[in-house]
Amino acid sequence: MPHKPNQLRIIAGKWRSRVINFPEFDSIRPTPNRIRETLFNWLQTRILGAQCLDLFAGSGALGFEALSRGAANAVFVDNHAGIITHLETQGAAFEASDFECVCLEALAWLRKPATQVFDIVFLDPPFNKALIPECLQLLQENHWLAPGAAIYVEQASTLEQLNLPSGLALAQHKRAGEVYYGLLEMPVDSFS
Repeated sequence: MPHKPNQLRIIAGKWRSRVINFPEFDSIRPTPNRIRETLFNWLQTRILGAQCLDLFAGSGALGFEALSRGAANAVFVDNHAGIITHLETQGAAFEASDFECVCLEALAWLRKPATQVFDIVFLDPPFNKALIPECLQLLQENHWLAPGAAIYVEQASTLEQLNLPSGLALAQHKRAGEVYYGLLEMPVDSFS
């Protein structure tokens, strides 16, 4: 049965097949099912008990998929109050208690000293703003990343063109239509 354009389904885990509804804002571009499935196959050995950060959260698909699959916690950051309200409503519908929503511009949030560290970061900003390099730099400089952290990135140009901060490496990457996506990793021993 087809679903509405502002809906998608959780692929696996405790909320498998549950629907995520999201507002019809132009700024929301949810990660398609096929890409989410590949991403969570890459993360399958890391997701259980992980602390996750969903920057530019939008629909919340990545953070809720992570929680469904056993992540310990997810922090959703978005600068649109309507999106944050909707994420809180969606979390309540799932009876989730292991998430937090922050209404703030992502770069402003990353510029603060870290209040916790994350094992997995979902970084899927608006394609036309080229925000990934600065986000990666701030994640490292302000100590938001746990040792061995993984960062998912999604953009409209090849990931090999990303100027990665020292210590981050492109571990996996693919292309689906006009979307380039991949997983960056920080070695455990890069923290000394």
